[in-house]
Amino acid sequence: MAWSRVFDFTEPSACSAVIRSAQLELIPTVRGRFHAEITQIGMNRLLVHRFHVSLPQVNTVAVKPGRRSIGFLSEPGSSRFLHCGVEILPGDIIVNRSDVVHQRSDANLHYGTMSLPIDDLDAAAETIIGREFPKTRQTQIVRPQSALTVRLLKLHKSVGQLAHDNPHILELPQVLRSLEHELIHLMVRCLAEGAAVEPSAGGRRHEIIVAQFEEFLEANPSRPLYLVEICAAIGVAERSLRASCKEHLGMGPIRYLTLRRMHLVRRALLSSDPWKATVTQIVTDHGFWELGRFSVAYNLLFGETPSYTLRRPAEQPEVHHDRPSSLAVTHLPVA
Repeated sequence: MAWSRVFDFTEPSACSAVIRSAQLELIPTVRGRFHAEITQIGMNRLLVHRFHVSLPQVNTVAVKPGRRSIGFLSEPGSSRFLHCGVEILPGDIIVNRSDVVHQRSDANLHYGTMSLPIDDLDAAAETIIGREFPKTRQTQIVRPQSALTVRLLKLHKSVGQLAHDNPHILELPQVLRSLEHELIHLMVRCLAEGAAVEPSAGGRRHEIIVAQFEEFLEANPSRPLYLVEICAAIGVAERSLRASCKEHLGMGPIRYLTLRRMHLVRRALLSSDPWKATVTQIVTDHGFWELGRFSVAYNLLFGETPSYTLRRPAEQPEVHHDRPSSLAVTHLPVA
């Protein structure tokens, strides 16, 4: 049975909680009013997402095991978008993987995804093109014929509009089967017939460096880190780390480290009990020890003090359901 949800968020940390097909961490890179609208449509096998994000951002994303996911710019006027440092052109298809990759965009991003269990995708490929997709294929970006992507984008948008305006239509079995069949058909053909956009040897090397950098940050969440120490730990020259981060993250490593930790602090402040937790405890747990300087930087980035954030309740996003609104976000169907 089909289901659909439309979410409106004003906190980036709340977005990841509703994405069931992938692990997503979204970090706005500038100060400003954040707004994200996420539309989800669950079909029999296919899971469809449409995203609109207001601020420039960098994110990490990893598809959950057992699914194959594709992504693409969903509107002609969408902002510039880069996947693993490669600019995505209108009509390009990103083949998302289960390992963590980095993406970034300017303001006003319109982005769409479709995901399917791998076994179902293989079965569909066998039917449509007479063979399964190679298991070892590592292509991340595919450039199909423009006619195929135009059809895919139009249908993807139509399904999103139904979820907004007439979700009950998606409940009609014949409509659901027809839409899902055509979306899967276009997905398979785009992947099978598109020309692969292969990364350069330097691009692959930079991707490995950024992955090692991210792993080091994850393993050392609570102490101050310095560039010389980071380079020594992951075994790369400072120049290489800077170039890799600039390509994949749009900023230097220390700037990314600081911004990432600032958003982790904000998430912890919003989710903590103000009667039990303290700002000092949370801030120092994330590697900031100069509390006065941190408070100034936090206020500049988020427009409020850390103590105000701690006292503010966590965001309860506005949710438009095709089912009774008593259905909690934490109980969304897993797909």
